Amino acid sequence: MSDTHAETVAFVRETMLPQAAPPASQTGAVRWLRENLFSTWVNGALTVLGLLAIFWLGTHLLPWFLHGVWNANSLAECREIIANRWGDEASGACWAVIRERWNQFLFGFYPSHLYWRPILALLLLFAALAPVLFGSAPRQLLILSLAYPGLAYLLLWGGSVWFPISAYLGFGAGIAAFLLLRRAGQSLLAPIVAVLAAVLWWLFLAGPVERGLQSMIPLAMEPVRSNAFGGFVLSITIGVAAIALSLPLGIVLALGRRSDMFLVKALSVGFIEFIRGVPLITLLFTASLLLNYFLPPGTNFDIILRVIIMVTLFAAAYIAEVIRGGLAALPRGQYEAADALGLDYFKSMRLIILPQALKISIPGIVSTFIGLFKDTTLVIFVGLLDPLKGITDAVRAAIEWKGIYWEPFIFVGAIFFVFNFAMSRYSMHLERRLKRDHR
Repeated sequence: MSDTHAETVAFVRETMLPQAAPPASQTGAVRWLRENLFSTWVNGALTVLGLLAIFWLGTHLLPWFLHGVWNANSLAECREIIANRWGDEASGACWAVIRERWNQFLFGFYPSHLYWRPILALLLLFAALAPVLFGSAPRQLLILSLAYPGLAYLLLWGGSVWFPISAYLGFGAGIAAFLLLRRAGQSLLAPIVAVLAAVLWWLFLAGPVERGLQSMIPLAMEPVRSNAFGGFVLSITIGVAAIALSLPLGIVLALGRRSDMFLVKALSVGFIEFIRGVPLITLLFTASLLLNYFLPPGTNFDIILRVIIMVTLFAAAYIAEVIRGGLAALPRGQYEAADALGLDYFKSMRLIILPQALKISIPGIVSTFIGLFKDTTLVIFVGLLDPLKGITDAVRAAIEWKGIYWEPFIFVGAIFFVFNFAMSRYSMHLERRLKRDHR
C-alpha cells in the first residue's frame, strides 16, 4: 500500500458487522465428538471399534439380563419359566438364587436371629469413620471412633462385656506409662516402656481382671464362634481391621527404614523385604497351621484374629514402601526448615514431614487398601468361607442350585465394586480437599 493511499483509507472499521452463528463444528455435540472421539484417524478407528464391541456385548448380554427370573425355587424352575416366556432357545439369568440365598452371601452361617448385631456394627462403623474421614462431622463422634473396636468385637463375637473393657485398660496402662516417663524427661524411653506396659497387661492381667469383673457383675451377650462367620461379614471384618491397623504400622516401618539408627533400619528393611517377597497365601497358611506350634499347649488363638494379624503385616509392608516414596519426594528444605524451627524429631515428623508425605501418598495408600480388601477372599485357603469362593461353592453345592454359575459371581462382584469404588471416590475427594499448593 502506498503512503498516499494509506493516508486516505481508514484502518479502523466504522460499522459493526452483524452477529453470525458459530460454525457448526465448533459448538455442541459436534464439537465434543470431534475433539474427544474423532480428533485423529486413530481415535476415530478406535471409537468405531469400541462402539462395535459395545454393540456386540449388548446384543449378547442384554437379553440374558432382561430374561432374568427372580421368583423360583430351583435352577430347573428358572429354566422352565424362561422357556415358557421367551421360547425354548432363550437363555436368561436365574436371579432367584440371590433372592433365596442372599443371607448366606452377606452373613455366611451367622445365626439368623442375631443378624441385627453385624448390621448394627456396620452402621456404627459408618458413624465412627465420619469424624476421621470428613472434617465437617461432629467432633463428639471421636468418642465413638475410639470405642468402636470394643463395640464391634462385642457385637460380632459376643461373650463377656468385660473382655473388651479389660483390653482397653491395657491401652490405659500404656498411656499412663508414656505420660509418666515424658514428665520425667525420658522422651526416648517413653514409647518403648508404654508398649511393654500394654503388652504385659494383656498377657498377665487382662484375663484375671476380666474374670473377676464377670464374677462380680455378670454381663454377657450370646457368643458366636468364628466358624459361623462368612460372606461379607467376614470380608468386611478382616478388611476394616487390617486397614485400620496396617496404616499406622506402615508409617512406623517407613520411618524406621529411613532411620539413622542401624538396628532400627536393619529390622525395618528385613521385615519389609521378607513380607514383600512371600505370597499372602503362605502367610495365611502360617497363621492357620504353624502359629499353633509356637504357642503354649491348650492356647486357643482365634483363626480370624490370626488372619487379621497376618493380613495386617502383609499390607503394612506395602504401605511402608508407599509412604517411603512420599517421604523421599519431599525436598530437603522441609527437613531443614523443621530443624531451623527448633523442632525435635517427633514434632517435625508430626507437624511438617508426615502431613505432606501422606498427602503425596494418598493414591498409593488407597490402592493398597483396595487390593487388601479384595485379598480377603484368599481366606478360603485356611477354611474360612469368603463370599467369592466359599459361600458361592456352598450355594452351588445345594441340589436345587446345582449348575448355576454366573449369577452368584456377578452379585458378589457388584458388592465388591461398591465398596472399592467408594474408597476410590473418597481418595479423589481427599486429594481435591488437600490440594492447596496452587490456590
